[in-house]
Amino acid sequence: QLQLVESGGGLVQPGGSLRLSCAASGFTLNYYRIGWFRQAPGKEREGVSCISSSGGSTNYADSVKGRFTISRDNAKNTVYLQMNSLKPEDTAVYYCAARYTVQDLCVIIPFSYDYWGQGTQVTVSS
Repeated sequence: QLQLVESGGGLVQPGGSLRLSCAASGFTLNYYRIGWFRQAPGKEREGVSCISSSGGSTNYADSVKGRFTISRDNAKNTVYLQMNSLKPEDTAVYYCAARYTVQDLCVIIPFSYDYWGQGTQVTVSS
């Protein structure tokens, strides 16, 4: 059984930080590109960031570039999204997704991913 589980979400004040985790079970992430996506109330799902299978390539949405950092620790079978300087507009359900690939590339397009987690709520509010 292939499963991705997000954790680390919660309530944080503007300017604060959170680190989201995406833990894989049933498979190893070594050969998978990983994407982070989010969906705010009344909005379409948007790509946030992605990291290639080797970790050599990353991409970020313009809205989070400079504030968010994606990383992976294959030994822990986990991908992280460090979120700093959080803004109220970052409030959303955050999802991680994975796709097997031998290409050291990634894109933050939902159709490019096969496996999805259940999501974790991030709320940025005073």
